[in-house]
Amino acid sequence: MEPERECECRVLSIQSHVVRGYVGNKAATFPLQVLGFEVDTVNSVQFSNHTGYAHWKGQVLNSDELHELYEGLKLNKVNQYDYVLTGYTRDASFLAMVVDIVQELKQQNSNLVYVCDPVMGDKWNGEGSMYVPKDLLPVYRDKVVPVADIITPNQFEAELLTGRKIHTEEEALEVMDMLHAMGPETVVITSSDLQASLGNNYLIALGSHRKTKADGTKMTQRIRVESPKVDAVFVGTGDLFAAMLLAWTHKHPNNLKVACEKTVSAMQHVLQRTITSAKAVI
Repeated sequence: MEPERECECRVLSIQSHVVRGYVGNKAATFPLQVLGFEVDTVNSVQFSNHTGYAHWKGQVLNSDELHELYEGLKLNKVNQYDYVLTGYTRDASFLAMVVDIVQELKQQNSNLVYVCDPVMGDKWNGEGSMYVPKDLLPVYRDKVVPVADIITPNQFEAELLTGRKIHTEEEALEVMDMLHAMGPETVVITSSDLQASLGNNYLIALGSHRKTKADGTKMTQRIRVESPKVDAVFVGTGDLFAAMLLAWTHKHPNNLKVACEKTVSAMQHVLQRTITSAKAVI
């Protein structure tokens, strides 16, 4: 097995912040720090709590405000990053500004890796729905995904980005190929309603890594990970997944299988520990 790479990496994480709870930057920052990453955070929104509550209040950062924050980093010459991680946002102009920032950072550092979790919606009881404004979809599809290196959509988001429905694993592979063609070398569909070989109590995550070899030929690695379903409702799991995938693909850059296994393992341990702690409080 390949040795794990030592990390001296700085991540710019642009996603949500909540006062109460753990989603967005509050779900991603600490786990990355534990694994040795320096994390600078920009809060795309600042809400009282996540939007699954009956009520939520707060502010949404717009493109001008994001630009002002980034200009401050530039003026002090502290805008050097190895990774950019993005998640939940609610403003299309903000998302377009993220693309401008990523492109500028890639000009400074050609090795920078952009990990994008295209947070738009999910499926409940088989029906998909968006929980962000619909005008974000064309920005993700036409501007964000083409500059991303790693994307982590769920099944519904992958279907939105490609306009293709997924009913079988073969169709999921075709959708991942379509996403590769849009730009990203690595695509991981973090959750799906496909039938797991281990039974109905398991979830399937599918991954695909496409690499161009020195002679110009393309090589694709496919992976499939089944993990036990947890009988509870969580928020922030996608945010944690994207952060852990960033960390483990850094440590295992040529082995998506190991990176995904370690990501899913971390997820399982966090969820089980969360349930244990919750039961102790009830």
